[in-house]
Amino acid sequence: MYTPLIDEMIEKYEYPVLTEEALEAFQKEHHDVVLFFTENANNYPESNDVAIILPEIMKSFEGRIAAAVVSRESERPLQRSYRFKGYPALVFLRDGEYVGTISKVRDWLEYIDEFKTMLATTPTPPPAFDLDNICPGSTPAKA
Repeated sequence: MYTPLIDEMIEKYEYPVLTEEALEAFQKEHHDVVLFFTENANNYPESNDVAIILPEIMKSFEGRIAAAVVSRESERPLQRSYRFKGYPALVFLRDGEYVGTISKVRDWLEYIDEFKTMLATTPTPPPAFDLDNICPGSTPAKA
């Protein structure tokens, strides 16, 4: 299902693997949440890097945020909901509402700064789809 490194992270740190359905209950139990979207780590080997970095960052925030891994079958539907573009991704929620996303691998200090920013940010709707990025040269339909 995941790579051995991601499986080890899940087991060692007891991160739940959440389906779309289980996400709602998890969010009700935790004020601030970070969801790890691994995608297929064979296609996105950077997910293995995040599997090493995430637990270390979580230690820095001493229980202020709860981490979970999104199940492979729920990744695409939830990705459409949160509208991020790159993998691996860490999606931040507060009381079930979208706060922001960190996509791709960052260096340690960037992660720390981004986590601090996410914890201080007010939830907003996820970003709109950028159709020009999805379909370059497309023009919006006229009403």
